[in-house]
Amino acid sequence: MAASHALKPILELLPEELPGEGYRRAQIAHWLYAKGARDFSEMTDLPKALREALAREWRLSEFSLVQAFPSQDGSVKYLFTLLDGKKTEAVYMPYENRKTVCLSTMVGCPAGCTFCATGALGFGRNLTAAEILDQLLTIAYHQGLSPREIRNVVLMGMGEPLLNLRNVLKAVRIMLHKKALALSPRRVTLSTVGIPKGIYRLAEEDLGVRLALSLHAPDDETRRKIIPTAHRYPIAEIMEAVRHYHAKTKRRVTFEYTLLKGVNDHLWQARLLAKLLKGLSAHVNLIPFNPWEGAPVAGTPKAGVLAFAEELKRLGVPTSIRWSRGQDVGAACGQLALKVPRPLTLTPLPEGAGR
Repeated sequence: MAASHALKPILELLPEELPGEGYRRAQIAHWLYAKGARDFSEMTDLPKALREALAREWRLSEFSLVQAFPSQDGSVKYLFTLLDGKKTEAVYMPYENRKTVCLSTMVGCPAGCTFCATGALGFGRNLTAAEILDQLLTIAYHQGLSPREIRNVVLMGMGEPLLNLRNVLKAVRIMLHKKALALSPRRVTLSTVGIPKGIYRLAEEDLGVRLALSLHAPDDETRRKIIPTAHRYPIAEIMEAVRHYHAKTKRRVTFEYTLLKGVNDHLWQARLLAKLLKGLSAHVNLIPFNPWEGAPVAGTPKAGVLAFAEELKRLGVPTSIRWSRGQDVGAACGQLALKVPRPLTLTPLPEGAGR
């Protein structure tokens, strides 16, 4: 592992920055992002000397161990051990007409939201662009897919993306690059708890990705009870940044709202939320609370979730309910906490993938 860690991460590079000259770069990019190669020896149309030179200087994998935990609903939680021994998680979610991955941007999370198991872990460190990208590539490999078969990416796993913006932007640019993963910006969603400076910066980058705001309360008093960062960023300041993002990108903004029993699930709060979103192209994604061991809050019963949704719809707010997948393996929204469910499925990296 030490030797692998000493090598340079090739996934940090845009296709035009890859080693080699001219069409060799295009060949390497094709192996990485179209064929999903996990070892330089697989790149058989490259000269042997070049493959050996690449293996001496660069590494393809950012993980020393990959563990997969399949859910009964078809989703799969992946637990990654990074080269420095720290861990992070991602989730694969197959649907009838699309394949989605939920990626992490940090080890742990500094936001500390009371309803989120990841927040209870605290902050470990930022993930590099290569570590963010390799989650997708490794999931594709273990699912028997080409990386380009995964057409939806949500940056909603561990961490606050806007507090790791430099690495997140680098990773997203490679996701969108026509010679890399060639994702449509409409298929990439970044979720934030609301960091105004980061939202403005994201708007100026003009990548065209979708923004999802983890709002979870329409008033500052309630929000401060469940989201520690709300003490620093009032809703009015966050919404000003969100409206700027919408005006700049013309992208509809999603508002995520985890319903907590007796905290943020009153109908007056639904009405206040509708008022807050007036004039904005927005969609509210209601999230029933996914329980986790030691959680200090409880979820709103199903009847309350449905009533809250109906009140928003009555007021003209486009609303959906995200009935989470992967609860049985701790893969649902808010459950990522590096827990190892049973039974455990180990999926070793291919031989040489750490080089």
